[in-house]
Amino acid sequence: MVVTCMLGNFKVRLLSLRNKGRDRLSKFPQTVFRLRCEGRENMLRFWRLTVLLLLCFQRVFASGSSRCETPEGECDFVCDCSDCSDEQNCGYSGKSFECDFEDEGVCGWNIESLGEEYKWQRVQSGDELPDSGPTSDYTTGTATGWFMSVSAVRAQSVQSSVLISPEIKGSSPTCRLRLRYFLWDSGHTGLGPTPLWASILHEDSQGAVVWRPEASSARSWREATVFLGRISSPFRIHLHSARSAGQNGDVAIDQLEFLGCALPSPPAGTNCSTGMVACGGGGCVEQRQLCDGTDDCGDGSDEAPCDGYYRCDFEEDLCDWDLRSFSKLKWIRTNQENISRTDPSKGPGRDHSNNTASGYFLYVTVPDDGLTMDWAAFQSPRLQPTNSSHPCKMVMYTHQFGPRSGGLTVLVADRLIYPVWKRGGALGDLWVKAEVEIVSNYTFQILIMAAIRDFDYGGIAVDSIVLSPECRNASDNTTLEDFPDPPKHPCIDDPDKMCDFQADCDAAEDEAKCGDFSYPDGSLGWTDSSVGSQGWLLDKSSTTGAEFLYVAEAAGQQLTEAQTRTPLLGPTGPACSLSFDFALTGSLDHIGELSVRVVDSLLGVRPKLWEFSGKTGAGDEEETWQHADVPIGVRKHRFQLTFEARAVEVQPFAWIKVRNVRFISCHADYTPSLPTGPSCNFEDGLCAWYQDNSDNFDWSVVTGMDHSIGVGSSLVVDMWSPSLRGAFGRLLSFPQQPTPTESCLTFYYKLYGPNAGALNVKLTDGLGYEVLLWTRNGAHGNDWHEAHCPVPQQNTNFQLMFEAVRSGFDGQVAIDDVAFVDGPCAIPRKCSFEGQKCGYSSYGAIDWLHRNGQTTTTNGPKTDHTLGTELGYYMMVNTDADILPPRSAAVLVSPVRQGTTKPECVSFWYHMTGGNPAFFTVYVKPEKGERVPIFSENLNEGDDWRHANGNISVGLVSWQLEFEVIGSGSRGSHVAVDDITVSAHPCEDQGSKCSLENGMCSWINIQDREREKLDWELTSPEKEKHYPVPPEDHTLGTEKGHFLFFPSSNRTAANQNAWLVSPQLPPVQPTCLRFWAYKPQSSDCQLRVWSLSGGLITQQLIVNELSGHWRHFELNITSREGYQIVFEGVKGTSGFVALDDIEYTVGFDCATRVTKPTSKPDNAGGIAASVIVVVLLIGTLVALLVFYLRTKPDAKAPSLSVGISNEGYVPEDPVDVPPRQNHPMAAGFNNISISAEVREREEEE
Repeated sequence: MVVTCMLGNFKVRLLSLRNKGRDRLSKFPQTVFRLRCEGRENMLRFWRLTVLLLLCFQRVFASGSSRCETPEGECDFVCDCSDCSDEQNCGYSGKSFECDFEDEGVCGWNIESLGEEYKWQRVQSGDELPDSGPTSDYTTGTATGWFMSVSAVRAQSVQSSVLISPEIKGSSPTCRLRLRYFLWDSGHTGLGPTPLWASILHEDSQGAVVWRPEASSARSWREATVFLGRISSPFRIHLHSARSAGQNGDVAIDQLEFLGCALPSPPAGTNCSTGMVACGGGGCVEQRQLCDGTDDCGDGSDEAPCDGYYRCDFEEDLCDWDLRSFSKLKWIRTNQENISRTDPSKGPGRDHSNNTASGYFLYVTVPDDGLTMDWAAFQSPRLQPTNSSHPCKMVMYTHQFGPRSGGLTVLVADRLIYPVWKRGGALGDLWVKAEVEIVSNYTFQILIMAAIRDFDYGGIAVDSIVLSPECRNASDNTTLEDFPDPPKHPCIDDPDKMCDFQADCDAAEDEAKCGDFSYPDGSLGWTDSSVGSQGWLLDKSSTTGAEFLYVAEAAGQQLTEAQTRTPLLGPTGPACSLSFDFALTGSLDHIGELSVRVVDSLLGVRPKLWEFSGKTGAGDEEETWQHADVPIGVRKHRFQLTFEARAVEVQPFAWIKVRNVRFISCHADYTPSLPTGPSCNFEDGLCAWYQDNSDNFDWSVVTGMDHSIGVGSSLVVDMWSPSLRGAFGRLLSFPQQPTPTESCLTFYYKLYGPNAGALNVKLTDGLGYEVLLWTRNGAHGNDWHEAHCPVPQQNTNFQLMFEAVRSGFDGQVAIDDVAFVDGPCAIPRKCSFEGQKCGYSSYGAIDWLHRNGQTTTTNGPKTDHTLGTELGYYMMVNTDADILPPRSAAVLVSPVRQGTTKPECVSFWYHMTGGNPAFFTVYVKPEKGERVPIFSENLNEGDDWRHANGNISVGLVSWQLEFEVIGSGSRGSHVAVDDITVSAHPCEDQGSKCSLENGMCSWINIQDREREKLDWELTSPEKEKHYPVPPEDHTLGTEKGHFLFFPSSNRTAANQNAWLVSPQLPPVQPTCLRFWAYKPQSSDCQLRVWSLSGGLITQQLIVNELSGHWRHFELNITSREGYQIVFEGVKGTSGFVALDDIEYTVGFDCATRVTKPTSKPDNAGGIAASVIVVVLLIGTLVALLVFYLRTKPDAKAPSLSVGISNEGYVPEDPVDVPPRQNHPMAAGFNNISISAEVREREEEE
């Protein structure tokens, strides 16, 4: 800051150097004093000079340090206080001038609503995937982050709410507000014409619309820039939303950033740098900013010394500009108040000169009675000839908004009419500066011509035209020697067939100017759409003649990237890609940035597809080119491709160039033929798969965690990534031909982490209908799992889809080694019945039905076991007497499975209700021989899913499972099954130690989100790459050993929990529970042990400090009712807790003392003795049978040797425990085995 004090003929200039963020004159060395004598040669007396210095000191302190403490220094985008406290709660806070709404004060924004029903509110997305609104905030990308959103509304008339900023003192011409917004019509009620827009309100209550996003629905955060521009007086920003119907959170905003809003500040030295001019207030501006129609200094000093310049702001009249035209479409002089005061979608919203709705401008759009001609022009008065040393310079500001804006052209009319400048298409909701230099040897006129398209909204406006002194009025007339030919009529009337990558005209004229350099005029398809000080130009190499695009200085004011766009392209097919060469060269170490982006005609600006930063060559090499291939993929809507760039400095110090632009394989109907089809190991890319561009996030090829070789590539979605936003990411196959028979999709997958979400496989037909074929959700451990997904016969073309669906923010989904083959799948290891029946079939009196809670009868399960929701599927049979008569059977049959030499564990979940539901029996049926019962039940088990498992060892004999239900004549009853699993290892006994080396045994993560939000996860130190874990497990004491752990990460809220639940245990006293736990000293996680009975939980143990090593725990648990053991992990802010070697022994205390059940005395002992006798008798019979088979040479079929070992059941929902108390021995499998001799006889036959 400069303070000048005058006394007589003496001037004392006191220069205060301010470092940003420091108080003025807070330290004496920061102030530099200069004394200068002017006029008289004799010096004044010393005392008079001393007084003057003291007076100047006082002025500096009064205007400097005191500004930090006064309202005048607040909210002006300058930190006058050392802690920037003068810029707090200004709609932004602090030195970054940002607002992320994480603070309760919401940066000072206030809410005003018409009525209480519809209003802005500060919210979080919540722990569950919401049915409406964002899945997370934008800033943190988690459920814990805050944002502003609207409430739900359903009213007869439109309701509105306004979010109002505090008063801001003013802004510079380059001021812009970058924000993230969310618009999603989740309830399919329609967004309405104006769900979201922004305006400014001046202190004199004049308002102006400054931002109007496209009212398109997308379940994702989008980025927008609101160009505020120069506002010379205090103002407030209003963010409006208006709807009559909508769901909670359908409209939201987050992460506001004010950029380039401060007026020029004094330079660090005493003078402005080279090429800069001093402002009256002490700042500096560029020479080109003088007399350009914009107050860049903030005090008008850059627009004051403009003698000879002719400026027209259209506030009073047309200033000799002539609006007459041969076209029926006319320009008009108007303002926003005349266009519309109520509809923010009409007009430019404000003029350029005053930034208000009352300011005037010239405007053209589609008339109310329709468009008859698509161009309009106006012209200057006649001007005198000019030359190259003294050209006529014109500055103007244009507003080209909406799809109606076809472009703007400046032409010169002397003896001919020819163009000298053009700017195509729509540029956004802002005024953009343009500069045109005109050299003509004849008297001439300037013609400004607009092209208007017949679309729903938008138009073109012109304001603040400035002519330099060289543009002098002429008195003589000129005669046109020739009129230009009218534009050639397009070769095709349908505009959607232009640039659609399909030649519809002779010589492919409709594709000739679309941006593909392989066409002679293809480069002309790229149109500069820059609004900043850098732009794109087209040139040719002087040596090769090859065309290239490069970044150069431009006239625009904004501090934004240089941007060039294609015309509207597409739609495109799955193989579409953009190919080009690029060079970032020059003498600087860092040249700048270059990126490629898609602008969707419906969804607007999309995330960057590709970017490069730095330098392509070493030293000053100019022609150092690199090549890039950027996948474009399927684009269902018309779109534009954009090159965006920003150079640190423009040539000759730095060059950013692009050449050889090609569109490869982009026709919508083109699908390349690959010999492997959808089969892919992702080692060389995506093969015949591509990213869905209409989803929220992409799958990534990650090296170092594949299934097959461990160091190869797989396809991954990291739900824990801070950059991930939205609900789902999809991978689509190329369209597949019809299949005459059933096919099989096999793959390996991972679902890992405490909140990993879900993985779906879907099928889409040509009409866009989706069918769910397969699904898994929740924690599945840090291991690869094999999946077999049957694909039904298809009579039309179809596509397969992998869909990752997030339920939270802390997990990982991965796939690898995908194979698609003809023929049915082998019996899958697990069948959840989601979307398909896995090859299961039925026979008997009635069929088993494939149902879910929304389609089932009144007496069926309301939720499935897999998902725990009404949407989940299962197989069921209605056993009501009217449907299944008494003693009639219905049988569900699995596909044939090939036996193995090792025992396998078979488990399933079942649901039985009704007074006497039915006789339910499960059989193993060998390929040859009689079926053998392995499980039976006929009692009402309550409204819970129950679990049973057991070992089957049949050698190499093929076998099937049969689930048989025989009617009992009951009413309102059913039997259902779900999640049938065949594991390649033996089941662990219920009472034995669970080492976690072969999975979680009978322990489960529940799916009751009212009880818990997260999952315990299975891993090993060797495999763990993301979370902190113990250095070794307890069982093996090595990195290869497994354990369960529960982490604390910043991706989920503190105090969220996870429940690990045991099977249902009987009312005996006591049960001895033993386990090992690990928690590092730095961890603030908690471990609690509960017993759960009848929906009530009882605390058994709280584990606090564990000193960073495995520690052993033993405790007795007693209950008078059946119960489950619950390990609860409670999330802290850091660290983890881990479990290993969990063991519970029913009927024993921890000193191995046998106890008796607490139930009433009964004949349990007699029953036990009877069971033992029966077992002995069966064993004797089996031995005799084996002896008989050995000695009988003409045996035609094998018999089965049966050993009984029943396993317990586990209800899925531990919150609602049924009243019936079963001993774990009451429901289970028989262990089925076939003797070696029988196996040999089978092989011989």
